[in-house]
Amino acid sequence: MSSASVFKIRGSRLPYFLYLSLVLDWTTPFLTHAGQPVGPVVVATYEGVINPVTAEYLHDAMAFAEAKHAQAAILRLDTPGGLDTSMRLMIKDITGSTIPVVVYVAPSGGRAASAGVFLTMAAHVAAMAPGTNIGAAHPVAMGGGEMDKTMKEKVENDSVAYIKSIAEQRGRNVTWAEDAVRKSVSVTEKEALTLKIVDLIADDLPALLKKLDGRKVPMGQTSAVLHTKDVEIVEFELGWRLELLKALSDPNIAYLLMTLGTIGLLAELYNPGAILPGIVGAISLILGFYALQSLPINYAGILLLLLGIVLFVLEATVTSYGLLAIGGILSMLLGSLMLIKADEPFLQISWAVIIPVIGVAALVTFAIVSMGVRAMRRLPVTGREGMVGLVGVAKTALTPGGQVAVRGELWQAMSDEPVQSGTAVEVTAIEGLTLRVRSTPEKGALR
Repeated sequence: MSSASVFKIRGSRLPYFLYLSLVLDWTTPFLTHAGQPVGPVVVATYEGVINPVTAEYLHDAMAFAEAKHAQAAILRLDTPGGLDTSMRLMIKDITGSTIPVVVYVAPSGGRAASAGVFLTMAAHVAAMAPGTNIGAAHPVAMGGGEMDKTMKEKVENDSVAYIKSIAEQRGRNVTWAEDAVRKSVSVTEKEALTLKIVDLIADDLPALLKKLDGRKVPMGQTSAVLHTKDVEIVEFELGWRLELLKALSDPNIAYLLMTLGTIGLLAELYNPGAILPGIVGAISLILGFYALQSLPINYAGILLLLLGIVLFVLEATVTSYGLLAIGGILSMLLGSLMLIKADEPFLQISWAVIIPVIGVAALVTFAIVSMGVRAMRRLPVTGREGMVGLVGVAKTALTPGGQVAVRGELWQAMSDEPVQSGTAVEVTAIEGLTLRVRSTPEKGALR
């Protein structure tokens, strides 16, 4: 059949525009595969500890990518590890995704340790930047207590089974995955590529997109082909709310919030009605407890911190010649050292934070509680009680009764000894509407 007869219907040629439409329909798939992708690539970047903030961020990023009809989502990751529960939520989002997910360990100098190993192994495509490393996925106790031998074996075996199933699903090195959990092994990006832990090495994001172009990615029973040459890149930002929650998860911030919250509540208890210390203290404590949920907390450390602040308060109200203050400093120092039970530096409280906090806590506690104590001991200045101690002048002779002027007011007064008119008198008591006074000519009169 000739090419001309293809475009004839009952002896007449098709209109030119219809012919052009048919040509475009036939050629469009080839043009699309040649480099015009049907959707953008969404890039999410996270650096820090894996915690509930990270899990929420990835979940939102995946939902955004699917709403944008993205052809792939890239998680640029640099993490020392984190919470097992948050990691598993993130892996569920990755394995349940309808679009390919690429975990890219970057930038140079970054790492995917502990929980980051699981996330990288779970990705549809795993990539690393030069100068990065991956490994050391041995589980640790989160909660301050030492795991006994039986519990330790249970947790370790559960983690091994989990990472092995992930590695088998993605066709990655199962033996190394098990060693990463049991032996805490760690490798460089080149070793990871050789051992088939990751799929490729890329210097930066443009290089990664170039290497991903044309790659066939298994997606369950089907597969997807990536077309990332000159693709539109959409950055998914962390957002101010998650940035704030991420900052609160820092152990140094958690330590500050706990200390400030305790001081605020104690100050409110010792000086009722101040209001502001109580509000600040309550908010700080709530935020502090939120931050502590993602840290390996030793509860003995928390109790020592609270005891230290209580001793500071007692020092301001009880005469101990400094013994309570010394006890408070030692208690807070020991509590600070014991608060976070972990060997990882990123989970430790900095000495540059501990020393100033203890010093400021002591000074602030002394100041606030001392002001409260002085206020409670101060003589009344209003009402009937406020009259006692005031100095006036006798308007008439007191023999023993008469009139006196106090603060510009005339009062009936009584004196145990005769007082001449014009003599300065001091109020010693109030009996009904009569003042009890005594002669004090040396103080002068307040008319």
